[in-house]
Amino acid sequence: MNREECQQLIETYLEWLRKGLSVEYLDKACELTTPFLDRHNDHLQVYATKENGRIVLSDDGYILADLRTSGLDLKTPKRKAVLDAILNGFGVRTDGKRLFVEASARNLGQRMHSLIQAMLSVNDMFVMAQARVATFFWEDVRNFLDQHDIRYSPRIKITGRTGYDHAIDFLIPKSRTRPERIVQAINAPNKNTITSYLFVLDDIREARGDESEAYAFLNDQHRGISSDVMEALEAYTVTAVLWSKREQYVEALAG
Repeated sequence: MNREECQQLIETYLEWLRKGLSVEYLDKACELTTPFLDRHNDHLQVYATKENGRIVLSDDGYILADLRTSGLDLKTPKRKAVLDAILNGFGVRTDGKRLFVEASARNLGQRMHSLIQAMLSVNDMFVMAQARVATFFWEDVRNFLDQHDIRYSPRIKITGRTGYDHAIDFLIPKSRTRPERIVQAINAPNKNTITSYLFVLDDIREARGDESEAYAFLNDQHRGISSDVMEALEAYTVTAVLWSKREQYVEALAG
């Protein structure tokens, strides 16, 4: 490409940006609609107000509220650390509800761009990264056990009959009234994840005996659990604990 064609790329991008921006005046605030889309394919909106003589740009609480509505608890230390790392990278702050930046007439464009990038990054990194969401669900199960004073050892390696070591999310020791309990947190219950867990469980049981009870915490916050999953777990004598009904199993796990 020649110099003129390269310059035209910039002009084309700026033209798209200008056409995609619109503004409405609200009560003491400006509502700016941008051409950037969130995970719902809705246009991101930025709100501008004047506070103590400074221009404050914010998302009016949209991003964090959307994640909470999706069932993602942002209060755990690990999730808060991820959120803080993203915001610090863009120089954006939060008051626990909204994401915001302060700006002046001189750096308004730059600060608005930083806020929009932070909004997109928080939205994407929390919700779209499945590996991170799976880790968060393990955290949720651990916090549930802690809240109910249920004794456990986390992330234990157990050698099966085949000689392979298997990673178990939680091992609840035997008590006077209950046998050992093997607990797995399954964020995305489907044929592949359930089959993998059942293979591991079968190998462990052959090595440790049949007295151990097995539990599978299933994340049903965003999708229903298929009957095939439930039937497979039942066939292998695994107690399926739907996350939405977890309180029903406290006594069985705490005994």
